[in-house]
Amino acid sequence: MAAGTVTELLLAWRAGDEPALARLTPLVHDELQRIARRCLRGERAGHSLQATALVHEAYVRLIDARQVDWQNRAHFLAMAARLMRRVLVDAARRRGYQKRGGDAVRVSLTGTLRAAEKSHDVVALDDALRTLAAMDPRRSEVVELRFFGGLSVAETAAVLAISPETVMRDWKLARAWLRRELEDAAPHGA
Repeated sequence: MAAGTVTELLLAWRAGDEPALARLTPLVHDELQRIARRCLRGERAGHSLQATALVHEAYVRLIDARQVDWQNRAHFLAMAARLMRRVLVDAARRRGYQKRGGDAVRVSLTGTLRAAEKSHDVVALDDALRTLAAMDPRRSEVVELRFFGGLSVAETAAVLAISPETVMRDWKLARAWLRRELEDAAPHGA
């Protein structure tokens, strides 16, 4: 997909060109599906939301975000990833699950956020990210963009207007901090 085309359509849509959104949607659909699958990875079997439903829910919320000062394609995808995570967290909270444990919706933190091969509750992860955001908003954004959005170091740097080196430093520190927080928050015996 041509990033310039997506950026042009985002700016046109923000300026009031309604058909621009219709032209934008097919250009970003596959990437939104990829982000949704990434967000749903590790969810319990039979989760009520599938990737397509998650994309549609995020799409509805994105329409409401029309007045966002869109910077580029990466910024749009980062916002979509953030909204998809919010959809999952909101669904978990609506179901009334306790903050940790029980039959809560779980997100496997494999790969970059793996903590001793454990999986952690999506609500606990959201709580930890909110705590991180209160302490260090940029590091929290780096996690959202890299882990949930699947953005590269270069794309993350562009969205946040920082150097790739700073992204990597923030990424490493945020992962370590989250690992420690989630291990401390894990139910005993998990």
